[in-house]
Amino acid sequence: MPNPIAPLLRFHAAALALLCLPAAHAGSQDPQEIIQLAEQTLLEQPNPYQGQLQVAVEPPDTGKHPACSLLQPSLSAGARLRPQMSVRIRCLAPQQWTVLVRASLSLPGFHYVANRQINPGEVISLDDLHAVESDLLRLSTGIATDPSNVVGYVATQRIPVGGSIRTSALRDPQSVMRGSHVRTEFRGNGFFITGEGQALQTGSPGSHIQVKTSSGQVITGIVIDATTIQVP
Repeated sequence: MPNPIAPLLRFHAAALALLCLPAAHAGSQDPQEIIQLAEQTLLEQPNPYQGQLQVAVEPPDTGKHPACSLLQPSLSAGARLRPQMSVRIRCLAPQQWTVLVRASLSLPGFHYVANRQINPGEVISLDDLHAVESDLLRLSTGIATDPSNVVGYVATQRIPVGGSIRTSALRDPQSVMRGSHVRTEFRGNGFFITGEGQALQTGSPGSHIQVKTSSGQVITGIVIDATTIQVP
């Protein structure tokens, strides 16, 4: 004889299974929200180059994390833009949890190489440069990506044909060179005195260098141009 209670028990078991199955996922954190927050955080970082930063965020596994109402992104202290970066996303409420999100970054642009051999002491012109398309984030530190920081500058070392232009191999034409003779200017309330001296250091405009005056005194002044030092 069929058990009249059996169908009822099966119904309750099936209903219970349907209720329990999605319970672990219904309130989990939306990964797209994490992706958007990580992308926004990276796009807001200081960009030392010209161009549009491109960010590709790896989808995080948030299935075990409950939905969050207050997310807080953070990067390592002093972090600068690199091809591979991670953003730490913390949930502050209603339950605390943390997920590390990885991202790939690129910044299409150009860097500059010499199209002829440039010798020390030569002033670089725009005709001496050749633009090469590259990912600026993968360049070594100091490689020139802005021609305005190259054209008109003086080479301090030999740059071969096809060699990348490094800012460390250039000097401002208005820099004072160590050992050069300079004019010193002393300014004060109601007086202006000029003199002569010899630069004891090399310095670009705005930097402080030491100068030995004609009387033998060593003073410190601010570089105005290649021949002028202003003493506060």
